[in-house]
Amino acid sequence: MPRPSDPVRQRTERIHRFSRAERWIHRSTAALMGLCVATAACLYLPPLAELVGRRHLVVTVHVWSGLLLVVPFLLGLASRAFRADLRRLGRFGPHDRVWLRAALRRDRVTRRPAGKFNAGQKVYAGWLAGAVLVMAGTGMLMWWTGLVPLVQRTAATFVHDWLALAVAVVLAAHIGKALADPEARRGLRTGSVGRAWAEREHPLWQPEQAEQPEQAEQP
Repeated sequence: MPRPSDPVRQRTERIHRFSRAERWIHRSTAALMGLCVATAACLYLPPLAELVGRRHLVVTVHVWSGLLLVVPFLLGLASRAFRADLRRLGRFGPHDRVWLRAALRRDRVTRRPAGKFNAGQKVYAGWLAGAVLVMAGTGMLMWWTGLVPLVQRTAATFVHDWLALAVAVVLAAHIGKALADPEARRGLRTGSVGRAWAEREHPLWQPEQAEQPEQAEQP
């Protein structure tokens, strides 16, 4: 029987990263965000608008998918694991500054220390949360026209449209990073990641729970 330090075991060992609740929160949020982006494209890009038609239906789907974006987050607060990860995302320590400096300089030599979430993921999560709140607020002013005068609605439309473009760019970068890291995607799909990946990408993270190797060890 191999010892825990056996290289074969280290290559095959899986460790817990995300709970089932967290994975469903991510999937639900991603689906709603994708619906928002898709309907927005159908509203603002003339070729798509002509192809899809039924503008009123598209607007209604866009508005409600945007308003429902907060629902997975609010339901997720019932999960202890989700609340713990929110606290991790909200903490920014000295090692995160080191990570950011190395990333901004494209420095591949300096080691990038990270806990369960690296500094880039923390910045992304905070920025996207703020953007969703602003988008929801300005979207409500645009949808319910009687709430404020025309001047405020015009300003809300300006902010909403340009922030939507920024969100689309950031989401594209996020998807690109995910496509470049199969193990990170696997963690969100199955809830576990390889120990070797965790030690390489998140060296300061100490997993709370270890899982059995994915495949039975050969004699």
